[in-house]
Amino acid sequence: MKKTKCWIEAMRLRTLPVSLAGVCAAWGLALAHGSYRVLPGVLCLVFAVLAQIASNFANEYYDYTSGRDKRGRSGPRRGVTEGDITPQAMLRATLITLGCACCVGLSLVAWSGWWLLAVGLFIAVGVFAYSTGPYPLSTHGWGEVAVIFFFGLVPVPMTFYLMTGAMTPESLMMGAALGLMGANVLIINNYRDCEEDRGVGKLTLAVCWGAASMPWLYGFNMTAAAMLTLAASGDGCWAWVPTLIYVFPCIKIIREMGRRRGAQLTPLLGATALSMFAYSIALIIRSL
Repeated sequence: MKKTKCWIEAMRLRTLPVSLAGVCAAWGLALAHGSYRVLPGVLCLVFAVLAQIASNFANEYYDYTSGRDKRGRSGPRRGVTEGDITPQAMLRATLITLGCACCVGLSLVAWSGWWLLAVGLFIAVGVFAYSTGPYPLSTHGWGEVAVIFFFGLVPVPMTFYLMTGAMTPESLMMGAALGLMGANVLIINNYRDCEEDRGVGKLTLAVCWGAASMPWLYGFNMTAAAMLTLAASGDGCWAWVPTLIYVFPCIKIIREMGRRRGAQLTPLLGATALSMFAYSIALIIRSL
């Protein structure tokens, strides 16, 4: 039972709504488009979740092997660092989960073409490039940029294309909006871990720019995402509903960021991810 709990913690369930939100937002756009295919949309959901779990596993494994994780960290418990999961088991789980994601991705070629393999390879490389390699993105201040690409600019327009056969400016704008929302989840994560990351030489934006700048960056991303989603959603009062569903909780989160420190910030990470997911579900409901 304890082992199962450790593996569930390693999946970082608080962050999974981020991967779901991008695909769900594309579903909302596809429904509004009026012509769509359901099966590739479902497969995109499965692929997104598997790819994020693989990325979370890889991040835990490589943060341990590089010495960036220490016992008793303020964030969620890391099974490998605390000795609950062996490094070999975590690496094996990473490769198996990524392999399953690749199998799902291959099935999507039927709705696009073999060029989709290049996108799949880009995502697979990103799973590892975030945490390891000669220039790990997460340790050089590029983590938020990676999130904008892999949780917004890639999944939203690609899912929309696979469902509708079209690529539109609206899907790209919505992708940018979802990417900025996803970056805010990482901003809270790095804001919480700022001092620990500085101590092990992990150069996140919070370390490079200073923790005090993170609530401001969070607010900028929130505002930019709101403006992009309104531009992509068109006219009418219903365009405001998903945006407000996202913005109102985030305003409260920004206030709380100034009051909390350390582990107290962890619930705000989950709240940011859930507000993003609620926004994407509202897009679907609005389009029905």
